[in-house]
Amino acid sequence: MTVVSQVILKADDELRYPSSGELKSIKEFLQTGEQRVRIASTLAENEKKIVQEATKQLWQKRPDFISPGGNAYGERQRALCIRDFGWYLRLITYGVLAGDKEPIEQIGLVGVREMYNSLGVPIAGMVEAINCLKKASLELLSVEDADETAPYFDYIIQAMS
Repeated sequence: MTVVSQVILKADDELRYPSSGELKSIKEFLQTGEQRVRIASTLAENEKKIVQEATKQLWQKRPDFISPGGNAYGERQRALCIRDFGWYLRLITYGVLAGDKEPIEQIGLVGVREMYNSLGVPIAGMVEAINCLKKASLELLSVEDADETAPYFDYIIQAMS
């Protein structure tokens, strides 16, 4: 939920107008809008490149994942892994656009550990995969934009850990 939505809902619940502090937080949120849109656009426009680089990094670090018996062995399993990279990258853009981690939590993290455990996917491997995705993504952003984006990746990593 965005800062704007949070302020409105809280004020409405309390039957009052937004406070000056709440209005200031909305102003600050709106001032970062251009940056948030720029980050989301860069990630979306470079999804294929980011996913390819993250996949390459992961397979180099963990060749056992694509070896016989590994969780990403075979075309189908490898394709599912790559699909998840794109899905997590999209979740990051949702969080960045909202300026909040709540969309990531609501859309993508509820039950994620249980799902991967039930599928026999090692959580440590998923954490490593998200770290590779983070690295490949942040390399395409300016230092300022990378600093704004990194906590959203870290949030997913922590939720899986």
